[in-house]
Amino acid sequence: MQIGNIKVRVSAVVLAVFLFFVVLMAAYVLTTGDVYLLIWGVPVAVMLVLIPLALNYMSQSQYTSLVPMYEAEAKNARIREINLNMLGEPVRIKGVVERVYFQFLNRPQYLVADRTGEISVKMFTSPAHNVQKGDVVEVLGTVVKRYILSGDAVINCVSIRKIEKVQ
Repeated sequence: MQIGNIKVRVSAVVLAVFLFFVVLMAAYVLTTGDVYLLIWGVPVAVMLVLIPLALNYMSQSQYTSLVPMYEAEAKNARIREINLNMLGEPVRIKGVVERVYFQFLNRPQYLVADRTGEISVKMFTSPAHNVQKGDVVEVLGTVVKRYILSGDAVINCVSIRKIEKVQ
């Protein structure tokens, strides 16, 4: 679904939960004949989809508003240069997507590599562009620790977009 210039998506898990409750309500109504369940059941089932859609829209619009700031402030970096001393700094990297994780949850993680190394890129909303394994991408984000108290450096992604392959 498109709202303005933001592509809003609902995850597969949300759709599965919605369908589960719709089937459960239909089975209850068909077996008992109690249609009064539908008075509150249908609005609740619709909210099971609308609330995640609204949250996805809000996070997408927030990330979209941050992109110009990151484009202006981010330093170009090679993956090998990124370390824990750069925590909180905005960076721009270019590389090839080696793996894609958790895309079905709308919280994708990418393993991006360049000639100097590879790094995990985490995004906490669905990206504006459909990025797959093998795509050459530009990533804008902030360097953070993998875990709250420990771990190696990763990038908290604000924007990931495909770029043309340089031969």
